[in-house]
Amino acid sequence: MSDNRSSTDVLAQLCAVLEARKQASADDSYVASLHDRGLNKILEKVGEESIETILAARDAQVSGDNTKLIYETADLWFHSLVMLSHLGADGQAVIDELERRFDLSGLDEKAARGSH
Repeated sequence: MSDNRSSTDVLAQLCAVLEARKQASADDSYVASLHDRGLNKILEKVGEESIETILAARDAQVSGDNTKLIYETADLWFHSLVMLSHLGADGQAVIDELERRFDLSGLDEKAARGSH
């Protein structure tokens, strides 16, 4: 990033914007319109973006160009953050969970899921 913002700063700023947009007019804000249309519409968008990300990954493997993959992953992350916001959570909760897992082996973490 050119202005030395950390990824944590970007995430915090984006989460704050998403939270503020929940109160905006659905006519003036794409995010507000998603919230207005409800969880099922948001989940539909997350699913759509997931598929587009998968397809972009397959294309990137063939072409060697990750540009579209990065674009589609950004869309997926964005809509996932909207989903979290709609349900009263934010991206920091996901970061916290990833940090919790940081010192776990993947196999240990997977085994621990069975107890939840």
